[in-house]
Amino acid sequence: MTLTDVRQTDRIPVPEGADEEVRGIVEALYTDGITAKKGAFTREWAARMGEDIEAAFQEARSREGGAVGRGPNRWYVEIHPEQLRGFVDLVDHPWVRTVCESVLGPDYQIVEVGFDIPFAGAMNQPWHRDFPMPEETRTTGRLTSLAFNLTAVDTEEDMGPFEIAPGTQWDWSDEFNHGMFPPKSHYARYEERAVRKYPQMGDISARSALTIHRGTKNESQKSRPVLVLGIDAPGAGNAEHHDMAVTRGYYESLPQRVRDHLVCPVVDELTPITQKHTIEGLVMGEA
Repeated sequence: MTLTDVRQTDRIPVPEGADEEVRGIVEALYTDGITAKKGAFTREWAARMGEDIEAAFQEARSREGGAVGRGPNRWYVEIHPEQLRGFVDLVDHPWVRTVCESVLGPDYQIVEVGFDIPFAGAMNQPWHRDFPMPEETRTTGRLTSLAFNLTAVDTEEDMGPFEIAPGTQWDWSDEFNHGMFPPKSHYARYEERAVRKYPQMGDISARSALTIHRGTKNESQKSRPVLVLGIDAPGAGNAEHHDMAVTRGYYESLPQRVRDHLVCPVVDELTPITQKHTIEGLVMGEA
């Protein structure tokens, strides 16, 4: 089956009256499928984020279903916003808000907070996207969700950097296993386009999770924790795949402009999250 490119090349939806920054953000996400802002946060802020990730990981690994494997020595954990001291700093950052509003509209929804950690010995993942292409994207060429990534460490070559194939958010074929994993016959396309990313503490990126990517082999003795923030356009439907919640007291402490974008339950007491998405294929890391 031949790949279909579903992009609408003449219809990059730059908002009317957009300034240069917004135009650059939208064009990057609709062409390469990824954009970034260097030094959005301080190194001290990133270090605190790393401490919160470590605490959440230890808690998650202490119970059944707290973490999900994404290949050998590679784990994913979804958390509640309250487990991240810098949650408000993150979701209320001017650049994050600008990206979300410009691409997903003013009523964007915060649906996921989690982290991915490849440890020493993590292998190359198969090329993949994070979920099947939505029908709206396939038929109209509109992006309906974004994933923001923040590293807790300075990324080095031997730490298994994130690798992405720019422009492949529009690749569609019914040969994709589970709608997410292209067959190996397509790998040459992704290897030709592959770009490795080396973010430093304080940097943030935003990407379409449909852009084909993979984690690479970690040949160091260090882990590479990365925070993930998932944002939807209204109606995209990813919230139903996550169990994020906030307590009533925490919700009431949030600025209204943050509350406006939370679609998760407000509860009296948080329940530890049991990970839902054991992603087939990612548990089979390649040598």
